[in-house]
Order: sequence, then C-alpha cells, then structure tokens
Amino acid sequence: MVDTFPRPLLRRTFLGSLACSAGLFGTATSWAQGPRATAVMPSVLQVVDMSASQVDVSKDFLIGARAAWQDLNSRGGVRGKAIKHVVVEVDGSPPSLRAVLDTLKAMPECLAVVGSAGHRAASQLATLLQREAADVAHVAPWLHSVAPEGQDNTFGIFATRQEQIAHAVKSLSIMGVTEVGAVFASAAERASYQTDLEQAAAGLKLKLKTYVPSTSLQALATELRPDSPRILIFLGGTPELLQFSQGIEKQAAQRYIVAMSDVNLQALQQLGVSRFTPVIATQAVPPVNGNQPIVRSYRETLNRLYDEPPTPQSLAGYLSARYAQEVLGNLDGALNRANTLQAFARRLPMDLGGFRINPDPRRKTPAFVTQSMVAADGRLVG
Repeated sequence: MVDTFPRPLLRRTFLGSLACSAGLFGTATSWAQGPRATAVMPSVLQVVDMSASQVDVSKDFLIGARAAWQDLNSRGGVRGKAIKHVVVEVDGSPPSLRAVLDTLKAMPECLAVVGSAGHRAASQLATLLQREAADVAHVAPWLHSVAPEGQDNTFGIFATRQEQIAHAVKSLSIMGVTEVGAVFASAAERASYQTDLEQAAAGLKLKLKTYVPSTSLQALATELRPDSPRILIFLGGTPELLQFSQGIEKQAAQRYIVAMSDVNLQALQQLGVSRFTPVIATQAVPPVNGNQPIVRSYRETLNRLYDEPPTPQSLAGYLSARYAQEVLGNLDGALNRANTLQAFARRLPMDLGGFRINPDPRRKTPAFVTQSMVAADGRLVG
C-alpha cells in the first residue's frame, strides 16, 4: 500500500477513522501468504492496536512483519509448510482485546501470538494470555516494560523503556547532567511510564522534573523557564513531538529532546523540527540505514514487496517475525502449539544477523539500543 499521507498526524487521523468506519476492530484478517490456505495450515496471530494514538507505530510494525511472513512463505515456509499470518486489529479497549481470546479458541492450528503492537495493547494482552491462555507463546511484542513475575509465556526481544532511558541519559552524561525533565504527551503516557522513568532516574542518581500539558504541548513548551532541565525525555508519538518542538523553537535556551522508540525520526526530518533543539531518538533496533545483514535483508524485502520507506518501527516488526521464524525452524518435534511454547521457553540467546537477542528477563548482557539524531540543521545523524 502506498502511503499517500506522509504527514504523521494526517495519516494517523485517516487510518484511525478508516478502521473505525470499516468495523475492523476485533476482527481477524488473513493475509495472502504463499500457497493457498487450508484448514490445517499452521498459523501465527498478530494483534495490532489501530486506535488513534497507536496507529502510527502499529501500521509500520505490521508492514514489517507482513513483509517477513510473505518472504518466508515465498521461500517454502517452515519445514516446507507455509505459515498463515492472521491479523487482528483492536482499538485498545478491554472488550476488543478479550475478543482476541475468542479468536484463539477458534484457531487450534495457531502456533503463537507474534508481534503485538503498540505497547499498551501488548502489555494488556500479555496479562490476558498469561491468565487465560497460558499455553500460547506471546512472542516479540512491542513491549516497553519487563513482564511481571510469573508471566512466563511472553518472550520480549526489545529493550525496555528503562533500558532505553538509561542508555540515552548515559550517552549525555559527559555534559554533567544532574537533572532531566520528563515530558509526557498526555495523562495516558504518564500513567504508563511514570514509574519506569522514576526508577531509571533513581538508578542514575538524577533529579526528575515532570511535565504534562494542561492545554497543548506547544503551550507547555513555551512555559519552560531558563532554569528548566536542558535534557527533556519525551514520552509520546511523532505528531506530539512535532508540536512540542515547535513550542521549544520560541525559546532561546539550548535544550536536547530525547525521544523514545515510538518516534519516527524520518518523518520528523521531513516535517521539520526546532532549529535550535536537536532531537535524539533512542531506538530498540539498529539504524535502518545500517549495514548489518538483517537490516540489509529488511530493506531488500521491504523494497521488493511494499512501496514504503524504511522506518525503525517497521524494522521492529520485521525483526519480531524473523525471530519467531528462526525459533520455529529449529523446534523439536511436530509443529504445534505445545512444542512452540516449549521452544520459546528455552529463552536461548540469538544473534539475528547483527541484532542481538536475549529473551531471558534475567539477562546480564545489555539490551540492544542505538541512537539517531535530527540535528538542529535538519540532518539525520546515526
């Protein structure tokens, strides 16, 4: 699908209204994958939150995952069997997420739930699956927090918010930072990430000052004082960050905005950000212009199958599917749900073409985190 809405806010509004009007939420869609589907074809289920606040991330994540599954089936699938990629679109509400369980009950051939996105839906789904479908592996969700103790059927592969924040702030420690600001795009982001931020700041012995907009993000930015923190950690999406940066532009004080992995730097670069404030994106994936074998494979596959630009979010979707494919291709015994869960439960580390994965929640090795920056002159660095 060609993206004819390059402005993130317009695309978000359009896609959200389109999904609602089409009645897609809570429904399952099978994407054509290689050989003709049959009732016994093994499948994977992907749950994507297409609500207005999540559609930016979920759309790109789904494109990357879809490309990976189509590519796999064009090469013969797993053990000569095509894998049907079934997508359930939700609106983030509890009823729409509970409907996923009904879909799973009707799909005994489903091997695992793979690549749930965005974060809030993935987190809620992890809890639901642990409580009511503990026999189903929940693989490589776009999850920014550590799964609670006892939630042992979710296998995350991406750096958590705490790991992203710690990496970002440490990289700026040479500036003698003792205080950082936390800018939440909305009350929902604050509810989701306040605890993670506080823990990360405490671990780095940093003072944390919190900002939440009472009217708009642009207005919030203009209210910053000369003594406000120079480094601002931003929790929100691309359109919200654009609004905030436009407010920052009206201030003379030099500041750095550190965004998290939901922000699309390529879109910010096209739309333009503050001329005075560099934006640093902390990503849980390699740079999309990187030379790692898995990134080159991603770019080639995306270019061959879709008329879409590479983004960190679609690369994440591609990685989630490729990780699942590697484990499925090496599991012992029959290709079924029980053996699939057992294979992921081994939590074996993996180097997926330059993307290091350690799904053990007690991991001692650092999570994979990179950084890119839109400099004040608009250049994309890193």
